[in-house]
Amino acid sequence: MELAGLTKAELTRATIVDAALNMAQEGGLESLTIGTVADKAGLSKSGVFSRVGSREELQVAALKEYERRFIEAVLVPALREPRGLPRLRALVARWAQWVHDGLGRNGCLFISGSVEFDDRPGPVRDAVVAGLGELRRHLARNVRQAVDEGQLAKATDPDQVAFELSAIVLGLHNDLRLFRDERALRRALAAFDRLMTDRAAR
Repeated sequence: MELAGLTKAELTRATIVDAALNMAQEGGLESLTIGTVADKAGLSKSGVFSRVGSREELQVAALKEYERRFIEAVLVPALREPRGLPRLRALVARWAQWVHDGLGRNGCLFISGSVEFDDRPGPVRDAVVAGLGELRRHLARNVRQAVDEGQLAKATDPDQVAFELSAIVLGLHNDLRLFRDERALRRALAAFDRLMTDRAAR
């Protein structure tokens, strides 16, 4: 987040959201409460509530900040690649790397959030659905462009491939978090390459 030009209130809110995001990365969105984030940020509960709002609003704010950083680190660089397979490969590779390390060292907050809130209607679930849904649409759009560029077979179903690519990253997330298997990233990228080979234009 660009700090230059922010007011004191905006800086305080940024501090709160950053603390909430760090906690959510470590303990999940359910670990966030006004009190625990206030302690982490060195503020009073009333100070946190006045700048962010309810617990749900705090959880959504953490997700929105996570999404902003994800777009900056994953989507924007991928979009600099040529249309079609190069861009799709960059998007998947950067997403997989993000899950593996960096801010995503504790996994993808959208994926872990989907496990926490998949059957719990409300604004937090809506934010998770919006984030993952937009990413799925980006994948499908890039698959469609690869078909248009003649790199993937004309019969390729972009939505099906987007589903399969999402499943690869979900498997990566699971193997890293549950099994602590450092081979998971290599396997995920190999699965991507195999899928693209199977769908390649002949």
